[in-house]
Amino acid sequence: MINKQNLWFLTLFSIILVLSVYYIALPGETLTSLISADQTKSDKINTGINESDFLASLRIENDETVLKEMSDLQKSLLDSAVSAEDKNNAYEKLLNINLNKGKESSLESLILKSYNLKSFIKINDDKISVIISSNDGSYEKANNIIRTIQKEFAEKMYITVKFQ
Repeated sequence: MINKQNLWFLTLFSIILVLSVYYIALPGETLTSLISADQTKSDKINTGINESDFLASLRIENDETVLKEMSDLQKSLLDSAVSAEDKNNAYEKLLNINLNKGKESSLESLILKSYNLKSFIKINDDKISVIISSNDGSYEKANNIIRTIQKEFAEKMYITVKFQ
């Protein structure tokens, strides 16, 4: 009987073998044209950093922490040694995380639509942190953004706006 590890080994080995035969069977002209085309593409790399890269890095960092937290909660849900009350709490936290992610993305699109500003929003209980990618941040613009976000919630939220 073949176990999973042997099956994966055979599959990967056969893929490597097929690619090796294909590489050897390629004519020399095709190979040199592929290499020269690849080298010309690599010379045109843009190394500039713009404001949206900063927001993207914040989103990635946030996604990593959320995914780690979600995987921990899912492990506790699937663990048979965990009590039913702890499983219910973990399930409620997972639902809350999913709702917050949806609210964050809808608020980001609302700010983009209303003020034409790219933003990153993080919701943590009753605190909302907003980071705007704009250097011309004024108190008036920040207050308008706070009012716009507060209209989306029934309860009082503590909203902070930071311009980057």
